[in-house]
Amino acid sequence: MTDVKILATGLGFPEGPVVMADGSVVVTEIRNGRCTRVTPDGTVSLFSDCGGGPNGLAVGPDGNFYLCNNGGSRYVEGHSMGLGPHPDYEFGYVDRIDPNTGVATRLYSEVDGNQLSAPNDLVFDREGGFYFTDLGKRYPRHRDNGGVYYALPDGSKVVEVGYPMLSPNGCGLSPDGKTLYAADTEGARLWAFDVEGPGKLKPKAEFAPHSGSVLAGLSGPARFDSLAVMASGNITVATLNTGYITEFSPKGDIVREVKMPDCYPTNIAFGGPDMCTAYVTLSDSGRLGVLQWPEPGLKLNFN
Repeated sequence: MTDVKILATGLGFPEGPVVMADGSVVVTEIRNGRCTRVTPDGTVSLFSDCGGGPNGLAVGPDGNFYLCNNGGSRYVEGHSMGLGPHPDYEFGYVDRIDPNTGVATRLYSEVDGNQLSAPNDLVFDREGGFYFTDLGKRYPRHRDNGGVYYALPDGSKVVEVGYPMLSPNGCGLSPDGKTLYAADTEGARLWAFDVEGPGKLKPKAEFAPHSGSVLAGLSGPARFDSLAVMASGNITVATLNTGYITEFSPKGDIVREVKMPDCYPTNIAFGGPDMCTAYVTLSDSGRLGVLQWPEPGLKLNFN
């Protein structure tokens, strides 16, 4: 197993790590309904008391944080994962968070009159808009469809660009911005979409649900969560159940599989002077880990 240093413990199903210039990491805590800052020495403090089920987090072109909130899930003792929607759940949404005050402002809760279900992850393009995924809520006998969307950070526009999907989770853009990747949780599939312009994906074929193509996948009990793109163009995918970070090439080949000290590594982000310091949310045990990666991660557009 790779040497992973534990920076913080006692987190409530951490996700969405954002690495800051000062070396601190802001993570979301889905179980606890808040965003939390972890300093390099492991000090944990409140960043935003946003409520709901905060999941994916990213810095936008205006310096504010943008949050995919799944609306909240029900947690019970003895289970690290959420067991369906929280009793107070109504819908999911996308928020803007002021980094100075932690105040969250609602941006989007519906697209074309359809309520969002469980927004999960987001990535900003060079033009300052962002793609985001909606995982869809799971119920005892059915589930909401998932989808991929594109929005502007000022709250003026949101459009559907890939729908329906089973369970789209992590998303990221290739270094040249011409490919959008989305990890599908159930079935462990990595999808690739051709980007033709800001918020414009290659049109889908007749009768196809969307225009994505399967780039890679894993068999057995593996499930995919969030992802990060490397400077080389490779894609690192947090792999649930098996407890690995799986790195794929842009052609879909497995480059490496790095074992984590947790069965639910849910997300990975890169920082440090050489972008080779990897921060991984270890969500079954509620920890934030850090390790050195063999190659640099891709520097995000506004972070």
